[in-house]
Amino acid sequence: MQFLTAQFLTAQWKHLILANYEVPPHLLEPFVPAKTKLDLFQGKCYVSLVAFLFDQTRVLGIPVPFHRCFEEVNLRFYVTPDREPGLRAVTFIKEIVPRSAIPCIANTLFHENYVAMPMGHRFELKSDVKADLAQADSIERITKLEYRWGNKLQNCFSAAIQRDLHYPTTGSLGEFITEHYWGYAKGPRKTREYHVQHPRWLSCEIDDAKIHVDFGELYGSSFGFLSETRPANVLYALGSPVGVSFPSSL
Repeated sequence: MQFLTAQFLTAQWKHLILANYEVPPHLLEPFVPAKTKLDLFQGKCYVSLVAFLFDQTRVLGIPVPFHRCFEEVNLRFYVTPDREPGLRAVTFIKEIVPRSAIPCIANTLFHENYVAMPMGHRFELKSDVKADLAQADSIERITKLEYRWGNKLQNCFSAAIQRDLHYPTTGSLGEFITEHYWGYAKGPRKTREYHVQHPRWLSCEIDDAKIHVDFGELYGSSFGFLSETRPANVLYALGSPVGVSFPSSL
C-alpha cells in the first residue's frame, strides 16, 4: 500500500474484533473534541470496544526495538468535524497497550489517552490458508482469537470466526464502523487531527463472542453498564497496512 501523505507511524493492524454498543448520546458528549460533533448511524449513537494486534511498527520509518509487535484495546466512538460534516472520524475514551513508552509519545504528541498494562493474545490459525489483500502483505486467516488485559489479565474479549470474509455492504453498520480514516483528540487547548490511511477491510459479523470486561473500572462508572449490555453486533476485520500522519491542530 502506498501512502499519500507524510507518515508519523506505519504498521500492520491485524485481526481486529469490534464490539459495537448503542449508547445514549449524552454519555459521550463530555468526550467530544472541540470543533467536532457526534456522528450517528441511522440516528443511533455507537461506542466500540476494539482489540487488535499492532505488527511491523515503525516510527518515522524506523523500527523501534521491543515495540514492533504488541496488542492494543481501545474504547472509541464516532465524530465528524464541523469543517467537513461528511468526513468520518473516531475519537477515543482510552487506549490500552502493554508498553509504557507508547503512552509517553502518543499522549504528548497526539493528546490521546493511552495507558499501559499487562496484555496478551492467542490466535488459532486456519491451516495452509492465506488471505490475499490488494496492495498488502498476506495475513494469516484465523478461526479463533482472544485478547486479555489488566493486572491479572482478567479482562477478556474473544471470538470465533465462522463466516466468510467480504467487504462491508454500502450503507451497512459494518461499513460505518470499519471505514473511518481520520482521528480527533481532545487536547487541553486545541483539538488534534490526524489522518489514518488504509484500504477497505475484509470483515464479517461474529456470532460467537465472549466479552468479560469491567467497563466501569477501565473507563469510568458512567460506562459500567456496558459490562452487562449485549452489543448491537460484533465484527471481525482482517486488517491491513496502515499509516498515521503527523497530527495538526484545529
